[in-house]
Amino acid sequence: MELPLRKIIHVDMDAFYASVEQLDNPELRGKPVAVGGGSVRGVVSAASYEARKFGVRSAMSGYLAKKRCPELIFVKPRFDRYREISQRIRNIFLDYTDLVEPLSLDEAYLDVTKNKKGNPSASLIAQEIRKRIFEETGLTASAGVSINKFIAKVASDYNKPNGQKTVNPDEVLDFLENLPINKFYGVGKVTTEKMYQLGIFTGKELKEKSVEYLTEHFGKSGAYYYHVVRGIHTSEVKPDRIVKSVGTEHTFFENLVSEVFMLEKLDDIAKELDRRLHKKKIAGKTITLKIKYSDFTVQTRSKTLPYFVADRSLIMETVKELLYQEKPKDSVRLLGISLANLNTDVKEGEKKTVVAVQLKFDF
Repeated sequence: MELPLRKIIHVDMDAFYASVEQLDNPELRGKPVAVGGGSVRGVVSAASYEARKFGVRSAMSGYLAKKRCPELIFVKPRFDRYREISQRIRNIFLDYTDLVEPLSLDEAYLDVTKNKKGNPSASLIAQEIRKRIFEETGLTASAGVSINKFIAKVASDYNKPNGQKTVNPDEVLDFLENLPINKFYGVGKVTTEKMYQLGIFTGKELKEKSVEYLTEHFGKSGAYYYHVVRGIHTSEVKPDRIVKSVGTEHTFFENLVSEVFMLEKLDDIAKELDRRLHKKKIAGKTITLKIKYSDFTVQTRSKTLPYFVADRSLIMETVKELLYQEKPKDSVRLLGISLANLNTDVKEGEKKTVVAVQLKFDF
């Protein structure tokens, strides 16, 4: 049976954090700006388009970013401000459809197959949304429009910044066949290199491979690649995305070598995690300690408890146990704590008991 065609829009704000900073501070406009990354150990959270021309990218170390662009201006992130504007943008989306799935503060999927405006053209809706975002916030957005989330996501990157691309149903197969493999959403740097080695450079070569061949070389992802290159991606736009884990981490100015100092820092991280958990009214059973060493290798240690926890003291009991489970192999540059197996995942009929000691939620 043929699946009904949907009209999906992927809206992606242009250099969102950096653009907000340039919007609020006219002196930064037209200049290379990086949000975060200002310290020796800092990491760039976002870069303006002026900075990107020099090769500055998000997740890059502040040191390397400054080396590539000596004129780079670092600003501290203001997440409350980003969240405020993100909510205003989300309210615009909701004027058109209730089927809005935010991926982060700066991007979201919209299913406008049936929409509140009764407009049959998803392309015109995307144009109108982008126009309203600019008029109501002063920021620009790009959009991709197509029959499923995968193609819409890829298309939104085509005419950035401040542009959009529509891939109509009869254009889908040609679009995917001609798409460079590194532009496929879900194909990262490592997978791209592996595909190059197998002679796969575009969707056309990917499409020539059987599902057995792709599964053999890429495991479970093989079936995903086999289907998306044929325009098959059935994932629906889900307005209420369930949070699977909550975590907090911190990169240190100087490497830590003593477990005593690590515990001190972990206690601060646990306090922040405690605050976030109570704000969201979330508890979890699986506690994970993340350790990034000076050589950038990452180690994680986890423990699942028989009950839900959200309190700092109870989390720290397990974190301490995980830390002393094995002596750190090197000096440590980053520590993080996350909580998974959350009470938001509990299915109907299952017990949702949370240890009373840490229950401070205001119901």
